[in-house]
Amino acid sequence: MDFQLTNVHFHLQDGTLVQGCIEVAEGVIKDIILENRSRKSALKTIDGNNGIVLPGFIDIHIHGGYGADVMDGTPEALKKMADRLPSEGTTSFLATTITQSTDEIAKAVANVKSYMANREYGFAELLGIHLEGPYINSEQAGAQNKKFIEKPSLSHLKKLFKGHLDNLEIVTFAPELDDNFQMLDKLAKQNIIVSAGHTSANNDLLKEAMNRGVTHLTHICNAMKGIHHRDMGPVGTAILDKRLYIELIADGVHVGKEMLTLLYKCVGPDRIMLITDSIRAKGLIDGEYSLGGQIVNVTNKKATLKNGTLAGSVLKLNEALKIMREATGATLYELEIMSSATAAKRLGIWDRKGSIERGKDADMVVLNSALDVEMTYCKGRLAYKKRN
Repeated sequence: MDFQLTNVHFHLQDGTLVQGCIEVAEGVIKDIILENRSRKSALKTIDGNNGIVLPGFIDIHIHGGYGADVMDGTPEALKKMADRLPSEGTTSFLATTITQSTDEIAKAVANVKSYMANREYGFAELLGIHLEGPYINSEQAGAQNKKFIEKPSLSHLKKLFKGHLDNLEIVTFAPELDDNFQMLDKLAKQNIIVSAGHTSANNDLLKEAMNRGVTHLTHICNAMKGIHHRDMGPVGTAILDKRLYIELIADGVHVGKEMLTLLYKCVGPDRIMLITDSIRAKGLIDGEYSLGGQIVNVTNKKATLKNGTLAGSVLKLNEALKIMREATGATLYELEIMSSATAAKRLGIWDRKGSIERGKDADMVVLNSALDVEMTYCKGRLAYKKRN
């Protein structure tokens, strides 16, 4: 549907917040008109009710939500996620796996490939795969099932992908387990984002891995060493080395609000990507759910294994923006960068996503001043509208 969205505020590329009108045609932002002057045209006019328009959120680390999980390995599960994610402002995502058997991961990978080849227009766009595990350190397994951990191996990776690494965008691994960084070298040469995560790597080893191609840190502060005054570890390295981009679960549970502030001030919005790391239980009532073959208990927005280990989240991405703003005082434009722009640039899709600009996909989320989602558009199609 072609339309003009009027009476809204959005950011120009220099960060200036302006009021205006956004014209959409054939799923793309056709024009931007300032001062809220809509053109006389045959386009349908939609009143944005003085809302704030941000580019649709991009969640690069999400296992599931709303009763579905990537590891279900069914098109129905991916469709349910794609259908429901716009309710939190997410218009694009990476299907994220978890450490399970080789057959189960391969099934999930094959399902994502098939879904992407036959994707449905109008839902949140599935951009590819984030392979989290099985190449992780058992010392930092977190909620990943230790019995299915594998040593980093390109041959095993190709087994998961049936020989071709199509649709693989990010690989999370423990660099200290990769002999001579053989897998890292191959992935980096193929422009696949290689992320250190679930790792016991110290500062020196991580820097060596960064020199070979690691540019990303999976859910910073979680499943890794913390800062020590004689070994800064991954967290300290991320603060000091601008080559490293970080995922951040801003729920106040995985990372405390004081640490959110420290990361915001020291790393900065340009290197932070807000993620949910959410599981099947997101959007559902408290209770018991499954994650990677293990039982997870959800109580008061906190998901844990029976031993108390955090097990993903039930975080919605617009809630992450709220918490980040409350904790750090981040501006709307900085929230836009952390929820969309940086991820788009990292994934190589900045030409079509990540900002409100002419020629880009009309992936837009309309928020009120409290950052509640009022409407979400996926490539110009209304994917969610808040009930009055």
